[in-house]
Amino acid sequence: MAAKNILMLVGDYVEDYEVMVPYQMLLMVGHKVTAVCPGKKGGDKVKTAIHDFEGDQTYSEKPGHLFSVSGDFEKIKAADFDALVIPGGRAPEYLRMNENVLQIVKHFFETNKPVAAICHGAQILSAADVLKGRTCMAYPACKAEVLIAGAKWAEPNATASSAVTEGNLVTAAAWPAHPEWMAQFLKLLGSKIEA
Repeated sequence: MAAKNILMLVGDYVEDYEVMVPYQMLLMVGHKVTAVCPGKKGGDKVKTAIHDFEGDQTYSEKPGHLFSVSGDFEKIKAADFDALVIPGGRAPEYLRMNENVLQIVKHFFETNKPVAAICHGAQILSAADVLKGRTCMAYPACKAEVLIAGAKWAEPNATASSAVTEGNLVTAAAWPAHPEWMAQFLKLLGSKIEA
């Protein structure tokens, strides 16, 4: 397997598990991951949030770890990357307002490069207008945005621990789906893991 150069879009209050686990998993199998955030340079930190499902109508939020970005957002070129990862949390609310973020996302769809989005990452996909005609998953609170963007919601088979791949896009609802989400993404990347 040739190592891939993967871009990860993050921002303050990105979901802790949804940024840390994929970042570490992808590095572990030999890929290079560059995490970037608008307004930040390599070595700068973003705040993460831990979202948990505790029986309330929505998730609870607690402070997470600080996560260091590894690249300068202003200097990256989407064409230099083989794939894109969009973690969830509250960061996508902010990131989807950045025109450069949307142009980066559009590049990956126009060139049919692998994209993995989880949880509220669908808000960025919706804002970039890349969901028309696709089937995807997201955090349930994002269902209206996914449908308005012209996508089909992945039901009735969608669960908190499942993921769905359609073309170059792998999506999942939340961090309980990490194993399935990353397995499907690694398959798109051509990664082979042998025990």
